[in-house]
Amino acid sequence: MKYTFTYIIEQDEDGLYVADVPALPGCHTQAKSLDELKERVLEAIRLYLDETGTYTEKSRFIGVQQIEALIE
Repeated sequence: MKYTFTYIIEQDEDGLYVADVPALPGCHTQAKSLDELKERVLEAIRLYLDETGTYTEKSRFIGVQQIEALIE
């Protein structure tokens, strides 16, 4: 079966790329390059689905937004 997942990428304080798959709670990984990260995300998704069984889409990804908050 073929699924499409969205993943969010951040860069941590050590320069590593960190990915999180919001549709799969606890499914995340990290790597030194974006190419390596993509491979690791696919691996993490496969492992997650192998461990938990079937996947049922519960929500639909809409987008990412930023907001600026001034804290005084």
